[in-house]
Amino acid sequence: MEKSLVTLDNGTTCSSWNYNGERLATGSVDGTLAIFDSIDPASSSFTCTSRSRVHEDSVVKVVWVPPEYGDAVGCICADGTLSLWEEVVEDAQPLQWKLCKSFGSNSNKVLDVQFGVSPTSLKMVIAYSDGHVKVYELLDPLELKSWQLQAEFQNASDSVSTFGKALCLSASVSWNPQRGESQQSSFVLGFHSDTPQLNSAKVWEFDQDHQRWLPVAELALHGDKGDQVFTVAWAPNIGRPYEVIAVATHKGIAIWHLGLNPDIDGRLSVERVALLSGHDGEVWQMEWDMSGMTLATTGGDGMVRLWQSNLNGVWHEQAALEPTS
Repeated sequence: MEKSLVTLDNGTTCSSWNYNGERLATGSVDGTLAIFDSIDPASSSFTCTSRSRVHEDSVVKVVWVPPEYGDAVGCICADGTLSLWEEVVEDAQPLQWKLCKSFGSNSNKVLDVQFGVSPTSLKMVIAYSDGHVKVYELLDPLELKSWQLQAEFQNASDSVSTFGKALCLSASVSWNPQRGESQQSSFVLGFHSDTPQLNSAKVWEFDQDHQRWLPVAELALHGDKGDQVFTVAWAPNIGRPYEVIAVATHKGIAIWHLGLNPDIDGRLSVERVALLSGHDGEVWQMEWDMSGMTLATTGGDGMVRLWQSNLNGVWHEQAALEPTS
């Protein structure tokens, strides 16, 4: 028998799951951030424990900060601003969510934000509507307002080229979930824009020696490099000799293997091992399970689809779930 775990507010536009704390954050059309917690572990159900008005506009995306940096979320709103909110305890008052910092600009909207833990600090990458990406570094692990701009660049393989002002409808960032001490920070980024050179998903890695971000791989076949990217997702790696990254475009969901050993030019080998089709229309969101073995996807057709590969490496649809109402 199916059982409801949580009932979301009317007008909910987005949600984000915190695996470590077993908490759910949601954003709504009226600018409300709601937090749901498991009050009774025996029932496995979630109750809303906090509601905060974080903006006058609709909240379009919420993202949890990695748990070792406290209970905090980033909220992107419909006007293109990004704000960081932290849960604080003051004296005998109930838990409250307070604004740490806001990011925004007059002309460019924030399209996506993701946090990544590097060997030295917490990093945050923000993708903007003009095709630029900014990487920030947290200067003080106890102060979520102390961010410093580390780099700014465009999502192009040829770093020498510059483009006119791009118009981007959406962007998707996914950090490499690995947290090895010796491993450099890396993330994958793709745009849905009017500038083909910015669209295809690129893997960016931090070059510690020269203190800069470099594109080390492009996840697109030669004829597909201008295709607009809907969303990307980097899978956790539990011992594979390669990384697995999913990239969704209008052609389907491509599963890529990314090599671990760079060539003489610092580039990583790539191989597209599957192209999955099943969603009718655009793919909106993709999430890997914690083992990196199952990919969950959802899109404009209202379906949630689960994908796995068999022992021979052949990918297939494991299940398709449709809304109950």
